[in-house]
Amino acid sequence: MAFTLPRLSATRITVAVSATALLAVGAPTAYASLDGDGGTNSADRAATSASTSTVTRGKPFVETRLFFGTERPDGGPAVTDKQFMAFIDKEVTPAFSDGLTIQDGRGQWRDSNGKIERERSYELILLYPTGEARKRDVQIEEIRSDYEKAFAQDSVARLDERTRVDF
Repeated sequence: MAFTLPRLSATRITVAVSATALLAVGAPTAYASLDGDGGTNSADRAATSASTSTVTRGKPFVETRLFFGTERPDGGPAVTDKQFMAFIDKEVTPAFSDGLTIQDGRGQWRDSNGKIERERSYELILLYPTGEARKRDVQIEEIRSDYEKAFAQDSVARLDERTRVDF
């Protein structure tokens, strides 16, 4: 089987070469902005900043997400909405009275016997300034431990990420 290539006009060749040249020239700037400083001087950083339209907003915060299961490993009754909200009111709100977010979810995980468990769950989202991270870590670990004890849970998953927040 033979393939024939279409003849390219001079215009198509010029467009293809121009596009390739633009990509080659723009790539270092794009990569430099993703790599942080990367050893560039202030003039290079200023040029990179001027070429991007990203504006840094907000202050540095930590976002912590806690994932609470509702099924009890001992076979007891699942944690109800009323029980969970009472736990939030008593154990979480006093430490995070500036605000928090709770989302309903469905989760799954592999238990210690290798069985996939599926359950209704809650996701708690907490935001706090990075300068408060040590203090907040202790409070968050208390929340996790208290929930595990109160509702016979194996664990409460935790996810921490640095972010920027603007209210």
